[in-house]
Amino acid sequence: MTTLGFVGLGHMGGNMAARSLAAGYTVYGESLDRRDAQDLVDKGLGWRDTPSEVAEAADVIFTSVPDDDVLEHVASGPDGILAGLTAHKTWVDMSTVSPRASRGVATRVEERGAAMLDAPVSGSVPQVRAGTLTIMVGGDEQAYARVEAILRELGTPTYIGENGQGLVLKLAINISLAAQMLAFAEGLVLAERAGIDRKRAVDVMTQSPIGSPMLKARADLVLDLPDEAWFDVQLMQKDIVLALDTGRELRVALPSAATADELLTVARGLGYERRDIAALFEVLAHLAGDPVHSS
Repeated sequence: MTTLGFVGLGHMGGNMAARSLAAGYTVYGESLDRRDAQDLVDKGLGWRDTPSEVAEAADVIFTSVPDDDVLEHVASGPDGILAGLTAHKTWVDMSTVSPRASRGVATRVEERGAAMLDAPVSGSVPQVRAGTLTIMVGGDEQAYARVEAILRELGTPTYIGENGQGLVLKLAINISLAAQMLAFAEGLVLAERAGIDRKRAVDVMTQSPIGSPMLKARADLVLDLPDEAWFDVQLMQKDIVLALDTGRELRVALPSAATADELLTVARGLGYERRDIAALFEVLAHLAGDPVHSS
């Protein structure tokens, strides 16, 4: 059976590794602190000290990192993934980073006779654990065919096209994610200002035609903002900025993304950086001068 490697064993990578172990794969991994991965080691994960050692041990290497800088860090240097890659191996990067940065790393991977796929996901920790991520894949189609069955342990993968195109589609989806959350929050502040009970408004709005799966899933978070974010304001803004940058490169106007970026900046200024994007309701309520309290 194909051996798998995970560079980084945080919330996403750790849960992906756990599902892979449960599916019977031989799994190797590394993290900044082995103590954070001890539960996985106890379940059979083969510990490696560096990304290069993970790449040497595994046929398919997975990463899920927060931004371009971290992608470059895990790729480069004597301890980086590139140092451990050999011909015919596949690197599946499930991060949401810039298409430009991803394509640059993919070129360096190809020079070693290996393949790199950008495979960003729609979904968070609950979807990883349930194996219901939506996965958009860019890169060599033959490399995708080799890892498709592995990706199906994590969710539903779809081959999109050449390197970078999986990422562009992920950014396109996240524009809608931010815009929907913002529009929902606007409407809810308007309804509450008119004297309508917040929970009643949320119930009706989510059962109406605007009630997308995303809005329905986050309805309770709007009513009682949790301390632990599913998808926080900082990461949302990072993706929106990446979308705006990509739009400028492709000469595409993205007005709703630009508006979301402005409000996300306000949210960060008010201290909501690490809170879930459902916090946009509280941000707009604050701007309207309304007191915010849990329903």
